[in-house]
This record gives sequence, structure tokens and C-alpha cells, in this order.
Amino acid sequence: RWLFEQAVCTLYAFCGVLFGLSSLASLTVLSTVCCLKVCYPAYGRCWGSSFSRSHAAGLLLAVWGYALAFAAAPLAQWGSYGPEPYGTACCIAWEASGREDRLYILALLVFCYLLPCLLILASYALILWTVWVSRRALRQH
Repeated sequence: RWLFEQAVCTLYAFCGVLFGLSSLASLTVLSTVCCLKVCYPAYGRCWGSSFSRSHAAGLLLAVWGYALAFAAAPLAQWGSYGPEPYGTACCIAWEASGREDRLYILALLVFCYLLPCLLILASYALILWTVWVSRRALRQH
């Protein structure tokens, strides 16, 4: 069973959600940037320069802001944190029955799982397609 107070449970769950979401968001941004660099090498010229430290810092800030917004939502009463079904750790209260809880879980599913996974899959598929087309063009010449 969970050995600590509810406040520690909430902090534990918050940290798990924050770091998990920031990890998936970082992978999503990384795959998207790789896709842009491989498939559209001229995209950086639209901004007047190539990818820079300020671009990287902005993307990191966006990733952590995104993760923080969804991880902090249960602290603002949109969703909730609680013990896992076995009671040994804490996480999002998946079985919560309130309307707000269900909307939070649906938002997590769409914006923090499906959308990032689709962007990652699309990015790497486009990279593979670009490499295949380029290799095929080189063989024909």
C-alpha cells in the first residue's frame, strides 16, 4: 500500500506525469525537427538563419510548458491524482467518475498520446520516403 500522505502521493504522481509528458513531447519535437532538416532543408532560410540555440531554447520551453500544463491540471481540479489500483504508487486517477476527470483523461489521450505518436510516425515515415526517393533518383543517374 501507499505509505505516505496524500500530499506526497500527489507530488509523486505530478512528477511522474510531468517527466513522462516532457519525454514524449521531446521525442515528438526531435522527430519533427529531424523531418524538417532531412525532408525540407531550406525551411530554415524562411527565418533568415539555420536552426540556432534560440530555436532550441524556444522548443525546450514549449515542451516543458506543454508538459507542465497537463501535469498541473489535476492540481487545478481538472482531473485528479490518487493511488494506483494496487495501491503501491500514485498516478492519474484513471477510474475517476466525474465529467471533468473524463474530459482530462480524453484530453491526455488525444493531445499527449495520439497526436505525439502520430507526429512521430509521420515524421519518420516522411524521412524514410525522402531517403528512398533520393536513393532511387541517384541510382537512375
